[in-house]
Amino acid sequence: MLSTVFKQMKSHPALIPLFVFIGGGATMSMLYLCRLALKSPDCSWDRKNNPEPWTKLGPNDQYKLFKVNMDYSKLKKDRPDF
Repeated sequence: MLSTVFKQMKSHPALIPLFVFIGGGATMSMLYLCRLALKSPDCSWDRKNNPEPWTKLGPNDQYKLFKVNMDYSKLKKDRPDF
């Protein structure tokens, strides 16, 4: 299969950017999914020791990928402890 792809790219060099951008997009989407699985408080990998990881987050923990004019270090606790 890869030999056919390389043969096509040699005969049609205009396909090279297409393969580069599709490969880059697939790589970035897989990296984003890995980040969501490992860093997000919505996902719990250890249900025995930490069944609800979102309750252990402090008010100044940043877990969002993108923030707009938000300084998480100055936030105060506005929710009760359970």
